[in-house]
Amino acid sequence: MEDIQPRIVSEHTSAGPCVLLHGHWTAAQLAAPAHWTAVQAALREAQKAGPFCVWDLRPLQRLDHSGAQLLWNTWGRQWPGALHALAGQRAMLERVARFSVTPPAPRRLTLGEAFLRLGAWVHHVGGHVAAAVRLVGQLLLDLLRLARAPRLGPWRDISGHLYRIGATALPITALVGFLIGVVLAYLMSRQLRQFGADTFIVNILGISLIRELGPVLAAILIAGRSGSAITAQIGVMRVTEELDAMRVMGIPKGYRLVMPRAVAMALAMPLLAVWTTLAALLGGMVASDLTMGLTPAYFVSALPKAVQVANLWLAMGKSAVFGLLIALIGCHYGLRVKPNTQSLGEGTTASVVTSITMVILVDALFAIVCKDVGI
Repeated sequence: MEDIQPRIVSEHTSAGPCVLLHGHWTAAQLAAPAHWTAVQAALREAQKAGPFCVWDLRPLQRLDHSGAQLLWNTWGRQWPGALHALAGQRAMLERVARFSVTPPAPRRLTLGEAFLRLGAWVHHVGGHVAAAVRLVGQLLLDLLRLARAPRLGPWRDISGHLYRIGATALPITALVGFLIGVVLAYLMSRQLRQFGADTFIVNILGISLIRELGPVLAAILIAGRSGSAITAQIGVMRVTEELDAMRVMGIPKGYRLVMPRAVAMALAMPLLAVWTTLAALLGGMVASDLTMGLTPAYFVSALPKAVQVANLWLAMGKSAVFGLLIALIGCHYGLRVKPNTQSLGEGTTASVVTSITMVILVDALFAIVCKDVGI
C-alpha cells in the first residue's frame, strides 16, 4: 500500500546534512492534526541543520500549493542554499514565491491613534444612546396621540403582533418552563432529602420560579424569538426601501411600526411570564411527586402559604418592562440596518445579544430595589 503520510528524513552525506521529503505534501494530508503536528516538529528539527542543508524534494509523490507554501515559509521566504527538485516541483515553488506576500510587521498603536480609536468608540456609543432616546421620546408622543384619538389607533397591527408574539410562543415557553421545573425539582430533592426537609421544596420552587426564573426565562425566549423577528422585519423594510416609501407617503414609522410592537410586547410578556411559571410549577409538581412522594394536592395547598401574592405582581410588572425593552431594542437595531444583507445579519445578532443582556441587568436592578417585596 502506498505510504502517503507526509514525512521528513534527515541524512548526512558527503555534501553535508540532507533533508529528504516523502509522501503527499497536500492540503488533504497536512490538514490532519496528527500529520500537521509531526510535520511541524520535523521541520523545526530540520531547520537546526543551518543554511548549508540540502533539501531534496524528488522523493515526494505529490506536492500542491499548500505544501509548497509551508516549505517556503519554513525557508524564511527565500530559496535554500541547495535544493534538488523536479521541474514541476520547482515551478510550483517559483509560483508560490512570486505571489506570496510578506505579512506586515505588528505595530503598536501610538498615543494619538489610541485616542482617536477611543473617540470613534465614544461617538459610536453616543450615536446609539441618542437614537435610543429619540426612539423612547417618539414612543411617548405616539402613546399620547393614541390616548387622544383611540379610534384612529393601529389596533389591527397591535392585535396581530399580540398573536404572533404571544399566542404562537405558548408551546415553546410551556415546554421549556416544564422541563426547567422538572430539572430544578429533581436536583433540589436530592439535597433536601439529606436533611429531611422535603416539604420545603414547595417554598424554593415557588419563590424562585414565580419571582425570578419564570419572567426571566420567558423574556430570554421572547428576546431570541420575537426580538430578532422585529429587527429582521424592520431591517428588511430598510433593505427593500419600504421605510423610504413610508416617509415619502407621510406615514410615521414610529406610530405604525414601533408603537404597535412595543404595546403588544408589553401586554404579552406578563401573560407569557405567568404561563411559563405555571408550566414550570407543573413540572416541579410532577417531579416532586415522583421523587419525593409529595402529592399534587399538598403542593397546591402549600404554595399560597409559601409565596406571597406580591411576588406575582412583581413578576408581572417587571415582565412588562422586559417586553417594552425587548421591543424597543429590536426596533432600534432594525431602524439602524443599512441597505445590505450583511448589516441585516449583524443588526439581528446585536439585537438578540443586547436584549438578553438588558433583561438580566434590569432583573438584577429589580432584585436590588424590590428586595423587601414579598419576602
